[in-house]
Amino acid sequence: QVQLVESGGGLVQPGGSLRLSCAASGSFVRIASMGWYRQAPGKQRELVAAITTGGTTNYADSVKGRFTISRDNAKNTVYLQMNSLKPEDTGVYYCNVDDRGRLRAYWGQGTQVTVSS
Repeated sequence: QVQLVESGGGLVQPGGSLRLSCAASGSFVRIASMGWYRQAPGKQRELVAAITTGGTTNYADSVKGRFTISRDNAKNTVYLQMNSLKPEDTGVYYCNVDDRGRLRAYWGQGTQVTVSS
């Protein structure tokens, strides 16, 4: 059974930093990418950053230069280092694993990030 366990969310002041982690366990056929999405109140879920098994990264324009995604393939763990946080970064952050071998995506339970003074 696949399980994604997220950690690292919380409350931080504007300009601060947080690091999110997501450990994926279970049986995967072929992971194509791992990533982070977020959903702010009243808005749709949006891609924040993703990284392929080969290390290619993709970022939302709003976080480029501030966020860094990385992964440990051996541990099936993905990280999101978030610096210079802004109030508009507030939302629930969801970990995502794209198992291309099964043609399905898996989601974590979400972790709350609140940026406020």
